Amino acid sequence: MNFKKLEKKSQEIRKYIFNVVKIRGGHLSTAYSATEILVTLYYTNLLNINNRNYKKKDRNFFLLSKGHGETLLYALLVDKKIIPKNHFELHYRAGKNKLGGHVDISNPGVEITSGALGHGLGIGCGIALGHKIKNSKKNIFVLLGDAECSEGSIWEAALFAKKHKLNNLIAIVDNNKIGATNFTSNFTSVEPIDRKFLSFGWNVKKCNGHSIKSIYKHLNSFKNVNLTKPSVLICNTVKGKGISFLENDPTWHSRGLNEDQKILGMKELLKNEK
Repeated sequence: MNFKKLEKKSQEIRKYIFNVVKIRGGHLSTAYSATEILVTLYYTNLLNINNRNYKKKDRNFFLLSKGHGETLLYALLVDKKIIPKNHFELHYRAGKNKLGGHVDISNPGVEITSGALGHGLGIGCGIALGHKIKNSKKNIFVLLGDAECSEGSIWEAALFAKKHKLNNLIAIVDNNKIGATNFTSNFTSVEPIDRKFLSFGWNVKKCNGHSIKSIYKHLNSFKNVNLTKPSVLICNTVKGKGISFLENDPTWHSRGLNEDQKILGMKELLKNEK
């Protein structure tokens, strides 16, 4: 596994997202916290989705439950040649092709519409149960936000997954500790999130959510071990990772960039790419 190459891909994706968002606006900081997570999934054997197999019935699934990570998913689907490049660059948030501020299932490669958060894990449970009934060996990956985990529907799904021994269901929590408008510690009590999932009967691991090597190691261990329960990887991340003035600042969830910030942001991304 060439982790250096994947790290470079992460920086390329950040730069591509920035070039679109600086014109169209969008959820920049929440996409950046999950960049290494999704690059690990989409560019390794974990997910193994491409423009030839993404419609097959017996396939691995990825569900973006934290739907405001849309710019990241769109960028990856463009890079994988599943969504046409000009759809994202020309029509994002412009009403055409439904490339909106949350993902929409009408777009190729998007498995669920997640305009409201808290639904993805439940949908993932249904897909995972269907695969188990069919004796499929495929996996269902669901990316959750930590603030999203304050939704009761997440824990209802967690109980369902344990009850039905959905060992093909792998949840990932983007644990950046910030919601749409504030630090999670100021409005909810999701921590310690690892112990909460443990108490619901899940297999739980934690890692640095910006270390592709660590993310891959843990997700691969879930995929290749004969478990009898669902698994979750808690990825500790930094919201806005990669641009210093975005990092750990709740005001940047969907805030627009001024001209000086566009220049400064791109300078930092180019520096990080070297």
